[in-house]
Amino acid sequence: MSRVVARRVAESVAEPVAEASETVIAVPAPPRLIRLPEVIARVGLKRSSIYQRMAEGRFPKGRSLGLPCVVWVEAEIDVWIAAVVQR
Repeated sequence: MSRVVARRVAESVAEPVAEASETVIAVPAPPRLIRLPEVIARVGLKRSSIYQRMAEGRFPKGRSLGLPCVVWVEAEIDVWIAAVVQR
């Protein structure tokens, strides 16, 4: 292969790579799930109060990941805290 042909092949291969490296794709972070000890620390309520308010519809519902594992969506807890602060 001649040098001219080799240079053109190298340039044509290098260009798409350069373009691809300039493109930035923003990927949103997945929702963070938090366990009961962190919920208790953040909201200042005991376990029984959290579950009582969940039953009354006054606190975000926990989600079961299995028999002994319940988690809350952090963003829902943040919204609940903000609503309490605004009262």
